[in-house]
Amino acid sequence: MVERAVRLSAPMGREEHIEFQGRVIEVLPAGNFRIEIENGHQILAHLGGKLRKHRIRVVLGDKVTVALTPYDPTRGIVVYRG
Repeated sequence: MVERAVRLSAPMGREEHIEFQGRVIEVLPAGNFRIEIENGHQILAHLGGKLRKHRIRVVLGDKVTVALTPYDPTRGIVVYRG
């Protein structure tokens, strides 16, 4: 008889993101941007899926919403421009 491991925690789903408002302060190659978020920190971010898919342009000075993971607070994903 083979015993199976019992999963005690909830199944891993999509990880939770923390969203911040910020402003693009530098446009870098390969679709990367340096963003200054509202608390004064600077992070490196790239375009999210729908922005990249629909070729939404993000330029210097744009206000953006950035999603950060709790694992690496220095990198993020631009999820909204506006």
